[in-house]
Amino acid sequence: MVKKSIIKENAYYDSVTLMLISSEVNAMEGVENAAVMMGTDQNKDLMYDSGLIDDKDLEHINANHMVIGVLAQSEEIADQVIEKVNMSLDQKKTSTAGGAVRTKTASSAVNKLGTANMTIISVPGRFAKNEAMRAMDLGLNVLLFSDNVSLEEEIELKKVAVEKQLLLMGPDCGTAIINGVSLGFANKVARGHVGIVAAAGTGLQEASVIVDRYGAGISQALGTGGRDLKKEVGGMMMLMGIEALIEDDETKVILIVSKPAAKEVMDQVIDKLMETSKPKVLCILGGERQTSKENGVYYAETLEDAGIIAARLSQGKEDITTYFSKDKSEIESIVYNESAKFKSNQNYLRGLYAGGTLTYESMLVARDIIGETYSNTPLKSSLLLTDVKNSVKNTVLDMGDDEFTNGRPHPMIDTRLRVERIKKEVMDEEVAVILLDCVIGYGANEDPAGDLAKVVKEAKNLAQNEGRHISFVASVCGTEKDIQVRMAQENKLKEAGVIVMDSNAQAARLAALIVNRGAMLESLSWEVN
Repeated sequence: MVKKSIIKENAYYDSVTLMLISSEVNAMEGVENAAVMMGTDQNKDLMYDSGLIDDKDLEHINANHMVIGVLAQSEEIADQVIEKVNMSLDQKKTSTAGGAVRTKTASSAVNKLGTANMTIISVPGRFAKNEAMRAMDLGLNVLLFSDNVSLEEEIELKKVAVEKQLLLMGPDCGTAIINGVSLGFANKVARGHVGIVAAAGTGLQEASVIVDRYGAGISQALGTGGRDLKKEVGGMMMLMGIEALIEDDETKVILIVSKPAAKEVMDQVIDKLMETSKPKVLCILGGERQTSKENGVYYAETLEDAGIIAARLSQGKEDITTYFSKDKSEIESIVYNESAKFKSNQNYLRGLYAGGTLTYESMLVARDIIGETYSNTPLKSSLLLTDVKNSVKNTVLDMGDDEFTNGRPHPMIDTRLRVERIKKEVMDEEVAVILLDCVIGYGANEDPAGDLAKVVKEAKNLAQNEGRHISFVASVCGTEKDIQVRMAQENKLKEAGVIVMDSNAQAARLAALIVNRGAMLESLSWEVN
């Protein structure tokens, strides 16, 4: 086996480009493993753990370096890989794939297109504010995909947006659907009469695909960025988004999705919602549990319930909630059959998520059954992991958080980091269940379930060889109309031995019940739709 690594100084390329090149060279005959990455700490660790770089390389690589690492069956093949990488990078500099108009500034793009009124900005965080300001000066609404933007900069940007009456969705906003056009990470859903404003990217996705699944559709879906409902930001985009949906004739039901908000901000949101007689569904994950339906407000505890209620209201039907879409005997059979195979010391859940809101929801759902979970984005500060590389007891990770995505593609695009973490978690003899999400749609990996299924099979075989059983539980966030096709993704996971549930909430609930060996089954009740 031949190992080669090349370190290129001051050679910046975006992480998605490098991921695609990595996929191409990994498929070459005679290549055992290869990666092309920027030299962030997370990427260095990944390449080192994969045997692509040595100890001596670690101290010389920094985030301004691009690193090519390859393990090949011969010197000749390794050289071919490096040549292929260099050729691909050269082509990237000059290509205009798909007939795209290539310009150097937003103003020149606006001049060429003529009718543009929306832009997506995805640049490193330190450049994001200036680019967003330029766009708004040109009269453009903005979806600000960039993360690592300071709170102070967000407030400044949103004040300008409100003054100009423009949408500033973000920063760190990955999802929106405007007039039937999906932006960022979004799914192909039917047009309809449910309008969504969400301070939660995968929360918006999960709710919208549930609406679609129940035969309804989306009029508009506006992301705000996860910090919009903080006291300091004041819900500026949430309030503007609600106003837009109130005025939109196609929107018959308004759905709000968020994590807990500052009370004074939520009071403003409720006051704004009370300005319309349209039915309103609130899904404030982790907020106070309420059942009131006064003034047309319906409260939902999970994203699934929010989507179902909104869909049915838009169809003129009564609202309904669900606990499991499988009947009780089937759930009992799964829980008891799976947990009976565990050794006595297998007591913990590990959740490895691509979606941040789905991470949060899973911890809320599981808490009622197995108690608190540790995380890099915990429900309580006391449960913050001191080292994200090592899980503790019950742990649920948001692998799309900044500390994992700095210098590399989001895990909804690039499955490699999650694949490596699955391998690591399976080695822990105390792990009983691994919980996963599989998010598909526009912008996402072309076959995430295929990548996950492969490592699940390997992990199950490894555990079995050591006399252990690991349960894998997952859900697929997407529709049959998505390019990856929801059912096809589910089938790949099932064939690998994954238990697939209809929603993230159901998957988290089942995973927790299996870990708990069914101790709470008798006290549960649920409605079957």
